[in-house]
Amino acid sequence: MTRSPAAAAGSGPARAGGRPAVSTRERIIDEALRLFAERGYAATSVAEIEAASGLSPGAGGLYRHFRSKYEVLAAAINEHAARTRTQVADSLAELGDMEGSVELETRLTRLCRAGLAKVREESELTRVFFRDLSQFPELVAVVREGLLQPMFDAITTWFSTQPEYRDADVDWSGIAAVLGGAVVHYRMFQETVGDAPGHADKDRFVAAWVRLALGLLPAPARLG
Repeated sequence: MTRSPAAAAGSGPARAGGRPAVSTRERIIDEALRLFAERGYAATSVAEIEAASGLSPGAGGLYRHFRSKYEVLAAAINEHAARTRTQVADSLAELGDMEGSVELETRLTRLCRAGLAKVREESELTRVFFRDLSQFPELVAVVREGLLQPMFDAITTWFSTQPEYRDADVDWSGIAAVLGGAVVHYRMFQETVGDAPGHADKDRFVAAWVRLALGLLPAPARLG
């Protein structure tokens, strides 16, 4: 899974080999989320987070950066939400640059694969969400508005602005719910069951997803 936003953005002093250094705060967030995903929020102690983060367990090093275990969880979710907003904007810009030079089928493939990669990236947070977040409705709201809805909104925005779909008489928000929901379900099924739904590997899923999306083109514009 891609780690914290600051590390991903290349901030902070460089390690040997040119890689950005990861701060203690970032290590705490990353390791806490991993432990919450593996063991559950309630079953993970502050001392265990400290040990996994390279701190002396039970010495209180975590409290130099966070007031409580809950604050670590909230920071993880808020930072993932912030990263998602940046990723969505970057992906839309990248896909926008392809208009006019890359055929629609290739752009659709990129969109679907980007969605699959994003859902996979958030696999630890997804496990925490379903197991632990019902007790924290304020954090559920962050996940909903900061991670989930932006992905569906991005699909709506992208389809509604593509020139090939300009004359299509469809409800793009509804289409985003179906196509985006398929992407989320595919990865979540793999995560929970250990196999792809219908035993369809990723390439087959992407090809079917693209074919369905191409079927939304106005009749004269349909490909193939």
